[in-house]
Amino acid sequence: MKDANTSKHTAPRRKKHPLRTLLLLLLLAAVLAAGGLAFAFRREMTGGGAAGQTVAVTIEPGSGAGAIAARLQEAGVIRFPRLFRWYVGRQGAALQYGTFELEKGASYDELIEALSVYAAAESVRLTFPEGTTAIAMAQQMEAAGLCTAEEFLEEANGGDFSEFAFWQYVPEEVPGRFMKCEGYLFPDTYEFLKDGAVHDYVATFYARFDQMMTGEIYAALEAEGMTLHQLITLASFVQEEAGNDQDSNVAQVFRNRLAEGSPYPRLESNVSSYIQSDEDNNYLWNWVAPWYGGWDKIPAEIVAAYDTYSCTGLPAGPVSNPGMDAIRAALDPQPDPEAEDAYFFVTDLTGRYYYAHTLAQHQANVRAARAVNAGL
Repeated sequence: MKDANTSKHTAPRRKKHPLRTLLLLLLLAAVLAAGGLAFAFRREMTGGGAAGQTVAVTIEPGSGAGAIAARLQEAGVIRFPRLFRWYVGRQGAALQYGTFELEKGASYDELIEALSVYAAAESVRLTFPEGTTAIAMAQQMEAAGLCTAEEFLEEANGGDFSEFAFWQYVPEEVPGRFMKCEGYLFPDTYEFLKDGAVHDYVATFYARFDQMMTGEIYAALEAEGMTLHQLITLASFVQEEAGNDQDSNVAQVFRNRLAEGSPYPRLESNVSSYIQSDEDNNYLWNWVAPWYGGWDKIPAEIVAAYDTYSCTGLPAGPVSNPGMDAIRAALDPQPDPEAEDAYFFVTDLTGRYYYAHTLAQHQANVRAARAVNAGL
């Protein structure tokens, strides 16, 4: 029996630490989450899930691995776009543009194989300079053995390209218009697959044009009270009359002529006129007349709609496919003082531009330009 004075000693209880418990729980959760994520990553890469439905996915020309991964995620083909982008880089894969039938739940290797199907195909790289006409582009496609010029133009003018935002702004019917596609086949360097579809060839040009027409451009058009068709038509004349550091000055002259109350409401540009000469860059003579088999065979309404010496304002449509410098100049010219209020311009063979506000000044400039030309 213990002495009554003997005290009872027990081991002290440890205090519970809620923070430590929370940290342990968070660590456990992180480990489990990481394991779950790693499992999800591995499952997606290897295609371990059940096979899913097949969806059509369109990859636009010029899309990088990141844009392609985002497009695949939008289509529900993959869940982790960054993982896919990393995997593509690791594999050194070259993904291509086009429309692909892809299966949800397919492995990354299967997706890369499907998206790289064109990589081994023979392709042709073609460059189309700014200001190239639709007919010239079609002829270049034919010369490269991709399709006939007739096939290209038939699809470009009559095909359905409503998947592109700009298409809704291209008027369906314009009295006297020569070709609907003119002006919207963006000039650039492209890689085309041999044995491809003509629709895809044309879509390559239109996709690039659609990409270049930014929200800022559409906003500026709305502020200007200008349509896209008017902009591209005007830009084509700027491209043909300048296509250099004089773009803004030439654009300003044309805009002055088009302004309300202008004393000279016609463009009067030799780029599209009554002139029948091989020495001039004349849309009607060089492109429209051969298409119909001769000048006298051009429909009268087309001549009336494109001869800028007789029709008031802009003609029925563009006369070439302009580049972005000409388009920007036509939309928002930044002219030099000499061209700010000008209604006329003329050039000499050295490439100098002479601007004038009155007809008398212009006639003097014409004489000066001819004198320079005579002295060369």
